Amino acid sequence: MSEDAAPQTRKIIHVDMDAFYASVEQRDNPELRGKPVAVGGSAARDVVAAASYEARAFGVRSALPSVTAKRRCPDLIFVPPRFDVYRTVSDQIREIFAEHTDLIEPLSLDEAYLDVTDNKQGIPIATDIAILIRARIKEVMGLNASAGISYCKFLAKMASDLNKPNGQAVITPKNGPAFVEALAVKKFHGVGPAAAKRMAALGIETGADLKGKSLSWLQEHFGKSGAWYYNISRGIDHRAVQPDRPRKSVGAEDTFMVDIAAARSEITPLAAKVWRHCEAKGLHGRTVTLKVKYADFQIVTRSKTATAPIAALDDIEDVAHSLLDPLFPIAKGIRLLGVTLSSFVNDEVSEIDQLELQI
Repeated sequence: MSEDAAPQTRKIIHVDMDAFYASVEQRDNPELRGKPVAVGGSAARDVVAAASYEARAFGVRSALPSVTAKRRCPDLIFVPPRFDVYRTVSDQIREIFAEHTDLIEPLSLDEAYLDVTDNKQGIPIATDIAILIRARIKEVMGLNASAGISYCKFLAKMASDLNKPNGQAVITPKNGPAFVEALAVKKFHGVGPAAAKRMAALGIETGADLKGKSLSWLQEHFGKSGAWYYNISRGIDHRAVQPDRPRKSVGAEDTFMVDIAAARSEITPLAAKVWRHCEAKGLHGRTVTLKVKYADFQIVTRSKTATAPIAALDDIEDVAHSLLDPLFPIAKGIRLLGVTLSSFVNDEVSEIDQLELQI
């Protein structure tokens, strides 16, 4: 049986908490409710970890430098993160998921995939399960969640964004391919700004444009990602929900459409992305790795391992800068930078979790 003809029988829910960190802060501190809140520090080198919907109305988003966020929203209230609290709340939400299925794949503290094809309560309709889960989260935790329901992970993830906040949407096997065809590729989960710009340069703006390209053409232009683009443009994603995927490293990287020489300034947002994710997961690593791809596609990686776990964001930045500095002065432009933290002290991880940073 060809991959295109594979039966689409799974019932998958993607649950995504609404402005999770900021919502927890507003829940626990009534004085913050209805006000623009940013979780994170307000110093010059800090970035926003999360923003309330009131702050998002001013263009404040996660990974935005705090000074920029304050300029966009002068009344913005900065609240220091409490990752221990967020982890506790996340664990409680996981218990609600477990009332329905053991097939739970957390993506972060605030989102997860659930396979409810064969669920514990024998509920035949996944949409009904999503309604029950969201209502239970609201009742127990006092927080809003959105959900996407579909036959595959890719479309469940896309659906969870359709009726945010505090809503849900379903994409059926019948509607999946048409939904993808009409969607702008820049909105595809897994297609970052750099890839979207590259696609636009090749005349690919929508899922229909992407579907019109052959597998060999996509592989020629996008390498190993070509097969993925070929499948998702047809609404095909056979990935199973994998409970508690372990990780051996957390990294962030960014590709530049124009060669850059002043790469040092790009280290800060990359390191911040990695540090925020590790804090949220309670991960403590000792090894910092820098990845550099030049304009001629030469790739250089450098690593440094400390005797004790990295204790602060500044430490990741300092190590990354120490790995980058010997490469200067550079004789050719840099097209990609990446920062990764690994050698976690709990040794409970075995798979790379690569985050795409949007700059």
